Amino acid sequence: MMRLALAGARAIVDMSYARHFLDFQGSAIPRAMQKLVVTRLSPNFREAVTLRRDCPVPLPGDGDLLVRNRFVGINASDINYSAGRYDPSVKIPFDVGFEGVGEVVALGLSASAKYSVGQAVAYMAPGSFAEYTVVPARMAIPVPSVKPEYLTLLVSGTTAYISLKELGGLSEGRKVLVTAAAGGTGQFAVQLAKKAKCHVIGTCSSDEKAAFLKSLGCDRPINYNAEQVGAILQQEYPRGVDVVYESVGGAMFDVAVKALAIKGRLIVIGFVSGYQTPTGLSPVKAETLPATLLKKSASIQGFFLNHYLPEYQAAMDHLLKMYAGGELVCEVDLGHLSAEGRFIGLESVFRAVDYMYTRKNTGKIVVELPHSVNSKL
Repeated sequence: MMRLALAGARAIVDMSYARHFLDFQGSAIPRAMQKLVVTRLSPNFREAVTLRRDCPVPLPGDGDLLVRNRFVGINASDINYSAGRYDPSVKIPFDVGFEGVGEVVALGLSASAKYSVGQAVAYMAPGSFAEYTVVPARMAIPVPSVKPEYLTLLVSGTTAYISLKELGGLSEGRKVLVTAAAGGTGQFAVQLAKKAKCHVIGTCSSDEKAAFLKSLGCDRPINYNAEQVGAILQQEYPRGVDVVYESVGGAMFDVAVKALAIKGRLIVIGFVSGYQTPTGLSPVKAETLPATLLKKSASIQGFFLNHYLPEYQAAMDHLLKMYAGGELVCEVDLGHLSAEGRFIGLESVFRAVDYMYTRKNTGKIVVELPHSVNSKL
């Protein structure tokens, strides 16, 4: 027997009937759905992932929610996941996608104590690149409405907030360098550093992105396609920078290490320049690293969000309050400026990943999953 709560009522639904459809509030949950599945391990997302159109809609367990996804987030690490780098023991096929925002359409009996059908929720959990995702209720976050801005906070916002809070040692007057500053996480690192009264430098790839960074309060945007980052840092910041929020890797990592001030800190939250390679890495001048760090009493520390999950809920609560109070810009890129237009439907996830790796996005890349024609939610 599968226990489900539908339309706010606690009901016991026999498994054989539930597999056909569950009907409530004038909306039918279909028997089948579309989702993206990794069918081959590869950092090439198009080669690794298959859009399957006739997958059974999953059923929530006692403590679960069934969420109809309305917006899903694109992350640079989607291709690390599809390459099997996060868990080498994983066996294909497996679901992909880290985060989503949508409505609860069914839920288990225990989950109904805190949630109800029709409620808007955001979540960070595997398998979001699907029309429906089962989410443990303990991992769901109630949000006021189904808006893509809430999705920007789930991975990108919390990564910036927790890493800078735990590792950054931010204080007034400190000089902070944010690489890929106009991207999904970079936009938050810039704003949070400014709120700590730091002087913020941000790298980006276009004058349009530099203007966006200025609008966030960035003191010195650097368009690396028009200016040489290393030369600018040496000329304008001869005593170095105190904190680096680094997500690019490769040559940019080397520039950032060289630019560190005495007792400077470099936080590695990614190295996106290498993700599309067979190894997932981009070359760095590691042979000089020990001497460089020693001479400056500097440090480098990695940050992986999954290792800081005890701090996650408090971070989300704080960021949601900031956004609600108008203190935080949550820039969303839905693909309006891409060659083929907005990212709508699961099939456009492939385009959205390509778009990210051509460095065209400003803010968090989000894909919209439109309402089913049968749905009134």
